[in-house]
Amino acid sequence: VHFPDVERVEWLNKVLVQAWPYFGTIMEKTFKEVLEPKIRAKNVHLKTCTFTKIHFGEKCPRINGIKTYTKEIGRRQVTLDLQICYIGDCEIHMDISKFNLGVKGVQLYGTLRVILEPLLTEAPFVGAVTLFFMQKPHLEINWAGMSNLLDVPGINVMSDSLIQDFIASRLVLPNRITVPLKKNMNIAHLRFPIPQGVIRVHLLEAENLVQKDSFLGAIRGKSDPYALLRIGTVQHRSKTVSRDLNPIWNETFEFVVHEVPGQDLEVDLYDEDPDKDDFMGSLLIGLVDVMNDRTVDEWFPLSKTTSGHLHLKLEWLSLVNDQEKLHEDKKGLSTAILIVYLDSAFNLPKNHFEYSNGECGAKKIKNNKYLKKMEREPSSFVLLTVGNKTQKSKTCNFSKDPMWGQAFTFFVHNAHSQSLHVEIKDKERDSALGTAVVCLSHLLKDPSMTLDQRFQLDHSSSDSFIKMKLVLRALNVEEPDPQRVKAGVNASKQGPVHVVEKGGNQQKFVSPPEVSKVPPVSKDSAALESLPKKDSTEVLDTKDSSAGPVPSETVAGPDEAEHKQNPEHRPPSVPHSGAAAVPTLPVVQELRLAPSVTSLGSLPSSCFELSSSNLDIHNGTEMPLGEIQLTVRYASIRQSLVVLVNGCRNLVTSSNRGVDPYVRIYLLPDRRWTSRKKTSVKKKTLNPQYDEKFEFFESLENVKKRTLDIAVKNSRPFISQERKELGKVQIDLSQEDLIKGFAQW
Repeated sequence: VHFPDVERVEWLNKVLVQAWPYFGTIMEKTFKEVLEPKIRAKNVHLKTCTFTKIHFGEKCPRINGIKTYTKEIGRRQVTLDLQICYIGDCEIHMDISKFNLGVKGVQLYGTLRVILEPLLTEAPFVGAVTLFFMQKPHLEINWAGMSNLLDVPGINVMSDSLIQDFIASRLVLPNRITVPLKKNMNIAHLRFPIPQGVIRVHLLEAENLVQKDSFLGAIRGKSDPYALLRIGTVQHRSKTVSRDLNPIWNETFEFVVHEVPGQDLEVDLYDEDPDKDDFMGSLLIGLVDVMNDRTVDEWFPLSKTTSGHLHLKLEWLSLVNDQEKLHEDKKGLSTAILIVYLDSAFNLPKNHFEYSNGECGAKKIKNNKYLKKMEREPSSFVLLTVGNKTQKSKTCNFSKDPMWGQAFTFFVHNAHSQSLHVEIKDKERDSALGTAVVCLSHLLKDPSMTLDQRFQLDHSSSDSFIKMKLVLRALNVEEPDPQRVKAGVNASKQGPVHVVEKGGNQQKFVSPPEVSKVPPVSKDSAALESLPKKDSTEVLDTKDSSAGPVPSETVAGPDEAEHKQNPEHRPPSVPHSGAAAVPTLPVVQELRLAPSVTSLGSLPSSCFELSSSNLDIHNGTEMPLGEIQLTVRYASIRQSLVVLVNGCRNLVTSSNRGVDPYVRIYLLPDRRWTSRKKTSVKKKTLNPQYDEKFEFFESLENVKKRTLDIAVKNSRPFISQERKELGKVQIDLSQEDLIKGFAQW
């Protein structure tokens, strides 16, 4: 499958193959000269550790594709997503005392994000490189030695998951590795950037879930569904609803989002069973559109299952430096997040007797071995607590001045009354080496709501400190931009939708409660997003595709506009008086902003039916709006309709600024946001070339009942009054030989 925005980099894989033996030699040297002494110094029992065989094998890692982001991010950085796959035949063996341990093969695959930032005007042109995995990478290790003890199923999984957790604690978001390339480069803000925002997920309900419970293998029972919601390494589980295929949860979960584009919301539904929970379907939602739309409230179809829809409401919360937004939420939801950058500690006591009981405590311990142990430097970790959530740092071994360098985030409900509790503990004896309490109200005294300082430790030595940076940010639900056309299906739900069924004459009329107030929208004009709406209830009722151009006098005033309405086009459920008074004045004022008479005339009539027998149809005006070249065929093996958008020619510009065209595709009647396909945007051209492929996974008989709705649109700024739609075409797939396929303008 070819993803148009992911590039294949065979040249880079060839370079890797050629350089792999040399990399192996360097790594062998590193293992012997650097890693071996470090392992020996860790513990008395590891003093005899020796690597007996180090061979990195013939197979090298492979990069399956690279996706590059330049438009969606800041000008001073470049972001790359590398799809890494390593199926290695490496062999590494080591002896410890009388035991032989080893690895004889590794499989690893995942998406590694590489950020080059900041870009500089002098060599080396990039200030630092930041690396991290978006999700936990998949890892499998073939163990050797110890009579293959580690191959025992339980222990094997445990050892693999321990290593995965080790990788996650250092390399999976929100953790990242930053390597400075320029001297004296301050990389603190690159290692720990402030998150992009918070997403609040309201898990409302589901319907028509598949039945998973069976009794004696025959009688189907009702399932007990629950949901797992996941972004990155953070996972939440909903409550279980007993014996219900249309469960109602009404639960709310909050996630911190670190990288957009990149991070996705994953939802998996399971049926809870005493033995093994059955999978009931899943959902993957990209967060870019949620961030742009601010609020998305809709039903999503579940994938990897035969039936079921999930109702979610998603809210994007921006992080703002504004204390007025910190009033307590009445529903008990979070109002802010606290970001803690845990840096280091200084002069930790060797043990808690140094400050708690003094000599008295030391006398009680008669065991000399224990005294020797106590004289060692502490191996310390930190417990950070806000409210009822506690997070634990990594452990720094044998140091009274440990350096942690980690970031943590906490949701805050009331910044005026809550506190951050910090406790430093010794791993060996599980005793406290010092504590600190920071009231979040101290952060409110600073205009930037930030504290970056050393905090004196209580219950510790008099000169023991911990260094932290605390940042408080309020959560703000921004109102969606009224000029922006929603990416979700909400746009098509705002007015009543007028559907003409092909089977007969009868018309189905779907509408929200306020039927009498709202004029109908014809099927063809439902996607007429080119009119920016001031009010979602004021929708212009356009004529059929066969109608000619609308004369320029349409904008003269509301009286003339009333006479232009087509009385026969009105459905019976709307009273005559209701339909006669449209369009209302605000819509006419919007029409006055149209750039030219020609483009205004083309608006309602640019929605036309296109079939293979009559491909040279124009849009009803004297001047055609251009052409689009499409290749359409049905791939039987993949059970999918493949649509290749080749390009457009002779598009009509809607402004003197030029147009930035892209193509939007629906497989009607499905206008859901999740099933919308969209090409990339081509800048300042009337003859764009795309060559981008899209697939709709449907059976052939289903596809034969559908219509392909393709619109060419202008990507314009939100506040712009330029026309968005440049032209539109609909292809009735029941008339086409899809197995053979067709390619035409």
